[in-house]
Amino acid sequence: MEFAVVKGESFSPSCPTLIMPALSIGNVGQLAVDLLISSARARRVAYLDEPSVLPCAGNDAFGPDAVGDLALALEAYESTSHGLAFIQQRSPVITGMMVSFAKNVADFISNIGKDHIVILSSLDSGKRRVIDASSDMQVYYLSSCNEDGSDPEYEKLGWKKLEEYDPSHKRWSCLTGLVEGGDFSEDMVNDTDEMTINDYYASLPFAALFSACKAKGLKVSCVLCYCSEGDNMPESFQLAEAVCKLLGHGPEKLHGNGSNGWTVPLSWKSIYGPPPDMSIF
Repeated sequence: MEFAVVKGESFSPSCPTLIMPALSIGNVGQLAVDLLISSARARRVAYLDEPSVLPCAGNDAFGPDAVGDLALALEAYESTSHGLAFIQQRSPVITGMMVSFAKNVADFISNIGKDHIVILSSLDSGKRRVIDASSDMQVYYLSSCNEDGSDPEYEKLGWKKLEEYDPSHKRWSCLTGLVEGGDFSEDMVNDTDEMTINDYYASLPFAALFSACKAKGLKVSCVLCYCSEGDNMPESFQLAEAVCKLLGHGPEKLHGNGSNGWTVPLSWKSIYGPPPDMSIF
């Protein structure tokens, strides 16, 4: 992965924790990272060039005004006042290249000196085995702290370990072999012909990123929630709040000027497009 540092910027050693999304249903991870970047008033420090990610370009995502400052497919941000770094991904990975992407991301993160990676993503609510009837969104996690993905500190937050993570399971072990340079075919991970419910989780982007960062010796955590397609802004707020709780950065400590310290990104104003032409009614 190549990158171009923004003029006058550099990667700061005072930002050891990096937060990034893993693309999935409802784009909750991306929305939560947008919310965190905007509220922390993080500065863009670099544009990332990764051949496995589809190119895209759009107007400035954070504002406060749309001045024509382009936003690209992969960008790095930092907030030195909060000690946080971010990678935002705005377009998907080319089919069949997810493991290559994950390995390149892990190499890049290691090379710029980050030591804790927090991956935000969502899971298809249609795959849930047990429905939680409580009104609050249940947060699930994976951690590199223990081999089975568990972490006592995360349990204290009221989170649940993703039960479907089993490093000895065929598809999870295949994924580990791929990121460690084994002779497996990446098609084995992406093949859905005989996919079981356990295989579904290992086939998602967060699984490849988690495995690649773990294989690189990085401390990595996945923060996950279930959702459906639709308006997932509420889930993105809750996932961002969960990350703040994990890192000890309460939303009220951010620089946001909105409710509870959040600043809604400029790009969210047009997330559903322009209003209908009222003359048709």
